[in-house]
Amino acid sequence: MSIFGIMRTGVSGMAAQGSKLGAVSDNIANVNTVGYKRASTEFSSLISEGNHSEYNSGGVETTTRYAISDEGLIMGSTSKTDLAIKGNGFFVVTDAGGTPYMTRAGAFVKNGSQELVNSAGFYLMGYPIQNGDPTVVANSLDGLERINLANVAYEANPTVSGTLKGVLDSNAAVIAPGTLPSDNVAGSTYSSKASIVSYDNLGNKTFLDVYMAKTGTAPDTWQAVVFDQAGATAGGFPYAGGPLANVALAFGPTGQLTTAPANFTVAIPGGATATIDFSQVSQVATGETALELAVDGNAPSAVESVDIADDGTVYAVFENGARRATYRIPLATVPSVDQLTPQSGNVYSVSDRSGDVIVGFPESGSFGSIRSGALEQSNVDLATELTAMIESQRSYTANSKVFQTGSEILDVLVNLKR
Repeated sequence: MSIFGIMRTGVSGMAAQGSKLGAVSDNIANVNTVGYKRASTEFSSLISEGNHSEYNSGGVETTTRYAISDEGLIMGSTSKTDLAIKGNGFFVVTDAGGTPYMTRAGAFVKNGSQELVNSAGFYLMGYPIQNGDPTVVANSLDGLERINLANVAYEANPTVSGTLKGVLDSNAAVIAPGTLPSDNVAGSTYSSKASIVSYDNLGNKTFLDVYMAKTGTAPDTWQAVVFDQAGATAGGFPYAGGPLANVALAFGPTGQLTTAPANFTVAIPGGATATIDFSQVSQVATGETALELAVDGNAPSAVESVDIADDGTVYAVFENGARRATYRIPLATVPSVDQLTPQSGNVYSVSDRSGDVIVGFPESGSFGSIRSGALEQSNVDLATELTAMIESQRSYTANSKVFQTGSEILDVLVNLKR
């Protein structure tokens, strides 16, 4: 072997160990970085072409690999918009210019535009579901948009449905004709009364008075009558404008409801026509009537917080307590995850060796689930990295000795000619 070959080999080994030290240094620096994936170096021999009857010095070829597929420890956090993935998959994010990437770094917060952006400045992407369940394009990121909750703020929803359930007292007195709630006269009486708030098309509250009155005993029959509370006279009968709904209820010998269909409609003043389901009403000898009426709809309200389910559904929680599904977060992956190309900000882009992107929803197929209020930590083991650093430092020193020996031999050779 030539002296220059010895020196070249030593320099190559030093460079290789320098690359390893660089990877170890990055790992140690990012040991607390959310979603960071450990880098490592692998070496292979590099042989120079020449006469195979004698040894030809070569060198070391260095390859950097990333343990992207190794899941880090998932730890809880105090923010509902902090997201972690339990299992396979990556969040789809974009930079300010709209270029898509994949990441496991889920430390998202709402910015001033009500978008979810992580600590590296990448925007979380999702499918809007305001108009129904989205359809995933399995091999493309088309159809995704930035999750933006500003679009659903201060939205009002009119009352369109409700439920009346409970029990009626079979021993209640029969109300005489002419004084029933449906007669709407000053002397109208009833068996029970309940009031409930509904919402018109603009989100204004409309209070409804619901009366129940027993009208007969053979068979047992009742009537349910609904009035607009605003039309009441001194808080009661008669009401201006008459009833909004009037429906007869009949019960069998065992107290079961026999009326079909078991629903009635109420035209909400200034709003929609609501369908009230009363199939859960029965009649028993309770001594009192106990009914519960609930309707949907809400007044205009700002988004107060965000809830994210394990299946990726993003719910906007309004100040009045109402919840609305707004987006669904997909997950993406590739056939060879460890061949993704790392980019600044703990994001990855598709490479020719990783294969094309595959998109699906959490908890479907091979995709994992999303954990709200949690973060995936770095998969770096500090003890392992410190051990690797010591080994690399020793190898670096040994290679420097090879280079130093070659230099000394070269000095002796030069001095022989003097």
